Amino acid sequence: MEKLFSEQQRFRQVWLWILLIAINTLFIYGLVSQVFLGQTFGNKPMSNGGLIFATIFVVLLTLLFVFMRLDTEIKQDGIYYRFYPFQRMKKISWERISKACVRNYSPLGEFGGWGFRINLFGKGIAYNVSGNEGLQLVYDNNRKLLLGTQKPGEIKMALQQLGKLTNSD
Repeated sequence: MEKLFSEQQRFRQVWLWILLIAINTLFIYGLVSQVFLGQTFGNKPMSNGGLIFATIFVVLLTLLFVFMRLDTEIKQDGIYYRFYPFQRMKKISWERISKACVRNYSPLGEFGGWGFRINLFGKGIAYNVSGNEGLQLVYDNNRKLLLGTQKPGEIKMALQQLGKLTNSD
């Protein structure tokens, strides 16, 4: 099936990467100092085993952020999305969608941040990694899904081409 729209997004927040790099640097420095150079790290040092474990955990967490991404595709038969590496590609057929529009939103205000988010006050579910624009879908049962995008104009064109673009409310 032909793709009318395709997007891969990754976490791009500068503050996030500065924080992750700083934490990694701290733990790796502590590991080298204590385990390899024999100098205790900190006023109340961890055991070598604990420091090794914590450093591995921090590095793996950072690698998770490196590989995490939101994939979105629009095809003739529906919308496909996944939050990699946590999901396989999911399909929403057009028959299940009563509304599809592109809108601005507040990631912190409406969903409490970025990533996979659930809003308990009627906004539905959101998958977002960066920015404040998204493809708002309303299912035929009134449930909502928001997919963040960095390409709102391209999504609008794909939806218009399919005759599926509705007005935002």
